[in-house]
Amino acid sequence: MNKERFESLVIGAVESLPEEFQDRLENVDLVVEDLPSDWQLRKTHLGTGFTLLGLYEGVPLTNRTSNYGLVTPDKITIFQKPIEEACRSGDEMEIKEQIRKTVIHEIAHHFGIDDKRLKEIENERE
Repeated sequence: MNKERFESLVIGAVESLPEEFQDRLENVDLVVEDLPSDWQLRKTHLGTGFTLLGLYEGVPLTNRTSNYGLVTPDKITIFQKPIEEACRSGDEMEIKEQIRKTVIHEIAHHFGIDDKRLKEIENERE
């Protein structure tokens, strides 16, 4: 998939969120990269066999104090190649759904929800 189409699917995933969540995404940059950098991979401490589909870098809303201000934007990076590789069929609908899941996962980190709680929520939904 070309990068422009992939980026449009990422934008669509954000735009599909309820407005109250979109409104709370102030000072957050959302970018698409082909692959995570070595530094990003080291920072996440992912074990062997895990793939980084997205990454939130910033200060979660729940950790911000009244002194929070004049800071660089938080950053959510969505990694195109790992998502495409995770979607073995290459079908656009499968890629679109994985992008949506990844965007929601990283935005949840922005709202202060950690991986453990996200896993609990996913298990509750199943």
